[in-house]
Amino acid sequence: MAKERDLLSIETFVRQLAIELEDELLAELEIRRTRELKRVLRDAIRETLDGRFRAGLRDDIESARSEARAAIAPVIEEIKERQRPRKEERQFQRISLSVRLQHMLMAVSVVFLIVTGLPLKFPDIGISQAVMQLMGGIQNSTLIHRIAACGLITVGVWHLIYIIFFPPGRRDFTLMLPNLKDVRDFGQMMMFYFGRRGEKPRFGRFSYVEKFDYWAVYWGCIIMIGTGILLWSPEFTFSYFPKYLYDIAKEVHSDEALLATLAIVIWHFYNVHFNPSVFPGSLLWFHGRLPEHEIKEEHPLEYEEIIAKEAAEAEAKTEGKG
Repeated sequence: MAKERDLLSIETFVRQLAIELEDELLAELEIRRTRELKRVLRDAIRETLDGRFRAGLRDDIESARSEARAAIAPVIEEIKERQRPRKEERQFQRISLSVRLQHMLMAVSVVFLIVTGLPLKFPDIGISQAVMQLMGGIQNSTLIHRIAACGLITVGVWHLIYIIFFPPGRRDFTLMLPNLKDVRDFGQMMMFYFGRRGEKPRFGRFSYVEKFDYWAVYWGCIIMIGTGILLWSPEFTFSYFPKYLYDIAKEVHSDEALLATLAIVIWHFYNVHFNPSVFPGSLLWFHGRLPEHEIKEEHPLEYEEIIAKEAAEAEAKTEGKG
């Protein structure tokens, strides 16, 4: 029992010392919001201190502190290097103008669809009544909803043309198809989150998270546009289809709208805006570019592919001149 108490006391002491040392170094390095750098520093500190104490250094706190700082000096230098301003950093164009315009039109359309649609699903809530009054009543709200629906339909047709007739669209659509690597990447990421793996999986042009976003929107558009067309004109729908199909479309449209809203607010907004590693978000949706350090970190396989392609093209030009 005494040995167990001693071990517990040592473990508590090591944790406390690691926290103090981490706070000191974070203050010195002025690391404010880069979660990845904080994790690298924290892991280095704890691993070093743990090794020192298990090797028998239990009685000299100052010695342990100074030895730990010396041991993680290379990590500190790496963090400092990564934090230095990148004035002439290369930019990589990842998103084409066509896709950016599609995204903008979809974002505007979906916002108005949500604002004018959810009050119909929850009419008794105070905020729903306030939104209806702000829109000028049910007639204006319905008109705005249908104009926004036309925007969503336009995006759907535009994107379909893009992925069928344009080579970049066909390439990206093919790369968006789920595969076994996505399953492995997901498992490796879970292991990384739970501390069972030291590194994140290496992603290509699209990670499994981006694929999930894409296919959720793809499937959602099919459902919302399909059911919305049936609901647009009840007289037309009743002329060609039984009433129960209209009722089903009404329920599916309503529930899918709520699901899409929650997915956008909770999942998409967190990943692109509220995640500590990207907060308050980037302008990738606007200019479509990623700096070199970001593409190397987030899409290393794509970066290596681009560099290899450029090297091959440069070599081909050199041979052609020779």
